[in-house]
Amino acid sequence: MIPIDGQQKKTVAIHISRSDGKGTYPARRAAMITNALADEIDIVYLCGVDSPPVPEGFKAISTPSNALFLQALASIKPDLLLRDSGSTIQEEIEKITELVPSIIHFDDFGDGGKCADLVFQTLYVESNDSAPDHYVLGRESFIADEQMASVKHIGLRKAQLGPLPHLVISFGEEDEGNLTYRALRHIMQLQIPLKVTVLIGEQYTHDTSTIRMMALERRNTTVLVPPYNYAEIYAAADIILCASGYMPYEVAVMGIPCVVLAQNDFEVGLAFPKEQHGFIHLGLGRKVKQSSLLNAIMEPLLHEPLRKKAIARQTALGLGDGKDAVCEAIRYYLEYPKRNTSGGAGKKTSDMLH
Repeated sequence: MIPIDGQQKKTVAIHISRSDGKGTYPARRAAMITNALADEIDIVYLCGVDSPPVPEGFKAISTPSNALFLQALASIKPDLLLRDSGSTIQEEIEKITELVPSIIHFDDFGDGGKCADLVFQTLYVESNDSAPDHYVLGRESFIADEQMASVKHIGLRKAQLGPLPHLVISFGEEDEGNLTYRALRHIMQLQIPLKVTVLIGEQYTHDTSTIRMMALERRNTTVLVPPYNYAEIYAAADIILCASGYMPYEVAVMGIPCVVLAQNDFEVGLAFPKEQHGFIHLGLGRKVKQSSLLNAIMEPLLHEPLRKKAIARQTALGLGDGKDAVCEAIRYYLEYPKRNTSGGAGKKTSDMLH
């Protein structure tokens, strides 16, 4: 869709906000999409009070209120709005449909998603109700960071465990339930030799002094604060302990046995990090029993068949290559906008992607 000389490039507005405890992945996903399409389209970021930094070299407009957000859309007249701002409200999106020919949302569990033209639900819940036709549910839309390429399926390349198995604890940027502290407190009771690396997130607001003291009391235990190369650290793990948002998708790209604790009731309901995909899901982190957590960590370390089974299930999913499908959907809706007199909607993009 690279424009012919003399033709004006189409414009995509992007709005990202830190919401629903999703951490930095929405911003990283937007940056990957932006970089893939930068030569074809003009891209402008609309930044609210909760928006992450804009990738270097791209335009940004400050929109600290909903009224200013709508004013910006009316002013720049984008051909498409790409939005990853949590659960949206129907009334708000209805107003946006009057200003923007095409709207694509990511991971929207609100009523506003019904008014968007396409919703990629990478995070999805098990439900007996069928999703609307314009929702694309499932792991296929997950886009792995470029730095994951060198460690993809690394679990298949690892030999037997060494004398000091490596556990990585990572509960995201915010860790609202302070599961880092809760988990490490339990792990202090493990009597077997184990290397433990604790990753503190960028937005972690809890006191770290107790965590650091516990780490000093236990041999081979390290606490790291940003910046750090998370992909390199994950890839060095023999088992990972994390929350149930986007990180299990990243773990499955690598193929590493993983124990999952949910931060909240919403995360409990997410359908991906379950046994059939190679994970041990213990439910709500704040309610997990010490014995359950320690047993879950030890099982894949002590039983090689269980470890290999988990790795095989994860790597068989073929995760991480969703960028092409997402970019094609963006190109499609730029070419065939829902609300544009120059062309019809054509067939559903959700049909095109399957």
